[in-house]
Amino acid sequence: AIEEADLVLFVTDARAGITPGDEELAAVLRAARRPVLLLANKIDDPRRDPEAAVFHRLGLGDPWPLSALHGHGTGDLLDEIVARLPRRGELAIGEEAIRVAILGRPNVGKSSLLNRLVGRERVIVSDVPGTTRDAIDTVLERDGTTFVLVDTAGLRGEGKERQGIADYYEVR
Repeated sequence: AIEEADLVLFVTDARAGITPGDEELAAVLRAARRPVLLLANKIDDPRRDPEAAVFHRLGLGDPWPLSALHGHGTGDLLDEIVARLPRRGELAIGEEAIRVAILGRPNVGKSSLLNRLVGRERVIVSDVPGTTRDAIDTVLERDGTTFVLVDTAGLRGEGKERQGIADYYEVR
C-alpha cells in the first residue's frame, strides 16, 4: 500500500500516545520517502488539540489533531489531502486515480476516518481490534479528482498475530 500510494495517512491514537508500533511504522514511512500526513486521532474535544504535538517526535511533520468518530478536523483534513495531491484532470478509476493508503495500529480509528471522509458508512467500525482484515478500496470523487482510499488492517508489532511491519515491506 505504501509503494502504491500517492499520499499516506498515518493514523495514530492520541489517547495512547506514541507506541513502539507507531515508531516502527514511522521509520518505515520515513525510509519509503512517500508523502505522509500524520494524524493524531481520538481528540474528541478541540481544546485538546495541543496534545497532538507529542507526535512531532515521529519525524513525519506536523500532526493533525482530529476525531474521525465525531468529525472534528476531518473537513480541513480532506481539503489538505486534495491540496497535497497532484491535479490530474478528469480521471477514470484505474491506474490514473490517486491512491491514498490509511495506515496505523489496530483500533486507532482508520475505518472511522475513511467513513467520515466519504460521508457514509462504507466500512465496518468496531471497538474489537482486527475487524478490518483486508485492505478495502473506496472510490471518492472530489473537485473533479478521483481518489481511491485504501483502508488497511491494523499493523501489529512483532510477536503478535503478524510479524513486524518491517517484515512486510522492503525498506529502500
